[in-house]
Amino acid sequence: MTTENVTALVTGANRGLGRKFAADLLERGAKVYAGARRPETIDLPGVVPIQLDITDPESVRRAAEQASDVNVVVNNAGVSTRATLLDGPLDDIRLEMETHYFGTLNVIRAFAPVIERNGGGSLLNVLSVLSWLHPASSGAYSAAKAAGWALTDATREELAPRGIHVAALHVGYMDTDMVSYIPADQKVDPAVVAKQALDGMFAGQPEILADDLSRNVKAQLSASPR
Repeated sequence: MTTENVTALVTGANRGLGRKFAADLLERGAKVYAGARRPETIDLPGVVPIQLDITDPESVRRAAEQASDVNVVVNNAGVSTRATLLDGPLDDIRLEMETHYFGTLNVIRAFAPVIERNGGGSLLNVLSVLSWLHPASSGAYSAAKAAGWALTDATREELAPRGIHVAALHVGYMDTDMVSYIPADQKVDPAVVAKQALDGMFAGQPEILADDLSRNVKAQLSASPR
């Protein structure tokens, strides 16, 4: 598909990487629905704000009805509780899985029929290097992103016959509020990541590795877990 006929939904578009996705899509000439739990926090001129809580199936259903002309979905909305698996609050661990796995699945199940009715298109799931690298200090987040990786691969196969391309973005630390505790020299520019991801998605790539950390970790997946 070309960017000339794109109508996109970006989840979690009120800040961070999601806002960069929305801005980049606008620059490419797309119509953009910017989803957020509180749409009044969306301040990007040119987008269509839309109320969307991906963990609430009713909210997702309403968004699919409102954004019925969509042919591209960027599943960006996320959360990071930094919960460990043994000692972290179970509510935080559940929130990670409800957001990164079930929330993403909610959006895919609601919008796949929309994209198909509109002649096909693309889904981009924002994953992480922690889909593959699982430090104990981010156990809940890593487990949820690993589940998201499996979800992405399975739905790619399931949706291909329906004219829907599914792409995955893997990236390490970005200069966003979510990882404000990470030193700046260890983070990449989210605007650069958004451009790489969209270029890859529109080119039909199944997987976009947006930084050296992700590329190095992916290359070592066959190595010993040590």
